Amino acid sequence: MTITLPKDVSRIIKTLTDAGYEAYAVGGCVRDSILGRAPADWDITTSALPQDVKRLFRRTVDTGIQHGTVTVMFKMKGYEVTTYRIDGNYSDGRHPDSVTFASNLEEDLRRRDFTINAMAYNEGDGLVDIFGGVADLEGKIIRAVGKAEERFDEDALRIMRAFRFAAQLGFEIDRDTRIAAQKLAENLNKVSAERIRIELTKLAVSAHPELLGDMYRAGITRYFMPEFDAAMECTQNNIHHRFNVGEHSLEAMRSFTKTEALTDKEFEYIRLALLLHDLGKCECKTTDADGVDHFHGHSRVSEEISRSILKRLKYDNETLKTVSALVLYHDIKPEPESASVRRAMNKMGADIFRLLFCVQKADKMGQSDYQRQEKLDRLARLHKVYERVVEAGDPITVGDLAIKGNDLKELGVAPGPLMGEILRKLLEQVLEDPSCNTKQALKEKIKELNLIE
Repeated sequence: MTITLPKDVSRIIKTLTDAGYEAYAVGGCVRDSILGRAPADWDITTSALPQDVKRLFRRTVDTGIQHGTVTVMFKMKGYEVTTYRIDGNYSDGRHPDSVTFASNLEEDLRRRDFTINAMAYNEGDGLVDIFGGVADLEGKIIRAVGKAEERFDEDALRIMRAFRFAAQLGFEIDRDTRIAAQKLAENLNKVSAERIRIELTKLAVSAHPELLGDMYRAGITRYFMPEFDAAMECTQNNIHHRFNVGEHSLEAMRSFTKTEALTDKEFEYIRLALLLHDLGKCECKTTDADGVDHFHGHSRVSEEISRSILKRLKYDNETLKTVSALVLYHDIKPEPESASVRRAMNKMGADIFRLLFCVQKADKMGQSDYQRQEKLDRLARLHKVYERVVEAGDPITVGDLAIKGNDLKELGVAPGPLMGEILRKLLEQVLEDPSCNTKQALKEKIKELNLIE
């Protein structure tokens, strides 16, 4: 099996081997190359000690030298070069108590998490596959290297990584690996929120986000998002639904795929919002005399729960702000006419309103077939109105008004609360009728509405 190495990677390996050391591309880059995917990063493992690597290359950075890792820089790109190593005991379930540099490649590969990530390659020796990684790629299997319990006991985050890789690749998790994950799931309590967040996000934007349901059934999600467990146990006896709350959210996530119009970050926001948008239903659920379930006010409660989860998992402020807003407004239904759309855009912000179409369409795809086409048709009409409003450049915010604070000063209005109130009242007029957004027309509105004494 031949893998085409990037020129810089080949150069690093050649420099090391020419100096008498072993060196290989290793891990995910080898896996992705075999699968025909473009690797995000190229990592190199070597028998050379860190000081040897630093001696052989002109520009290096000590990114993790205590663990044997030196980053070799070519122009603006860095490549992690790590000495073969054997990890000591993981008494905290997160970090090895000690790291011992190993003398051969096999010992280094043996410490890695899954067989598909425990392969190495160089142009001289070809593919080194000691633990059956190729066979598991062909069989579409996620299997721990050696004893799964040992791998998960070393680092419990590998439990989430197993499901994340399965979700990204569309693979099944090996039986023994799954059993070990269930048995040791409680060890996730030892893993930092930041590391949990990274794996959850990668799973959420994967090809198969519904594997979060498998994690729930394996008793894993309760250790990092118990609110989701509650959703998976909250039924929806209502003609508009065919799933429980959690399964509905997973189906909505699965149904929404990335489009060219969205950035990667926007896609992440939408998938996360779909995961979280109905978590408040568990608290808001009521059942009427006919046995029909209702969830009045769930959007506000869902937004509060979403904020709590996103803060707990250390998401950045922009993600917290955007996702929470999408959750809060996910059930809003503006009339498909221009003034209603402009008011909605003003209320939530133009960017949130744009992303909301994606959330609402996916939400409907996760519901029952009842009136689905009618709901989608209405959403399509609303989107056409939105496109017309954007194309026309209709004013949406106070900043879009033709009259400014300085104009009000000339009319004798001092900066302060009154000025802000006048501008807000003028905006209400303009949102209803954009044609009045001229200085002259707005000055007449000020007189007409007696906004200045």
